[in-house]
Amino acid sequence: MNTHSPPARRPLIGLTAYREHASWGVWHTQAALLPHNYVDLLSQAGGVPVLLPLSEDAAAASVVASLDGLILTGGPDIEPVRYGAAPDPYAERFQSDRDTWEAALLAEALRADLPVFGICRGMQLINVQCGGTLLQHLPELAGGQRHRPAPGVYGTVRIRLDTAAMPGSILGPTVDVPCYHHQAIDLLGDGLKATAWALDETVEAVWNPDRRFLLGVQWHPEARDDPALFAALVRAAASGS
Repeated sequence: MNTHSPPARRPLIGLTAYREHASWGVWHTQAALLPHNYVDLLSQAGGVPVLLPLSEDAAAASVVASLDGLILTGGPDIEPVRYGAAPDPYAERFQSDRDTWEAALLAEALRADLPVFGICRGMQLINVQCGGTLLQHLPELAGGQRHRPAPGVYGTVRIRLDTAAMPGSILGPTVDVPCYHHQAIDLLGDGLKATAWALDETVEAVWNPDRRFLLGVQWHPEARDDPALFAALVRAAASGS
């Protein structure tokens, strides 16, 4: 008789995808894509990655109902009208259809209390969805350039973390992280707590302690091959699957 318990089902985690013109082989066309290190780290952490290309926002409820967790990935600026602001002269391109799709996914995930992890743009979207606002161009502020030193180059930013909250309870009181952003949180959204800060006081993480799992980080953990926060999401997702 086999006395071993069957392995627990690996949770299905949605990853929002970019829509970009891309080239591979002989093809040059629009593609749904995502840097593969997101997929690698989520798989390493025990989740099953499910790529979520742009779709009609009416599909969000059925998509979220099929998932155990959601990762909102990095990407372009969020359209300022979503937080009641006019575009800054330094604002970069917007993808309003992506904003609409991901906002619909996030709304459904929050309604279902699905575990959500926001990375860079994803953290900013969480804040905006919860009623917060964004600073539109950090280089106008002291020290802002170090968060994105050059096109395609991550800046190494030292941050301090609240070890009584996520993600400091996992990462410890200080850590150097790879950043690539020119925007940041201004006013915090409802229910969110700032839990990590750069030395220039830029908010680098937000957390809602009243949710099953709602975490956003301004940096790119996938760029350092560090699965710790992906693993925390997977644990939360598995606990309800």
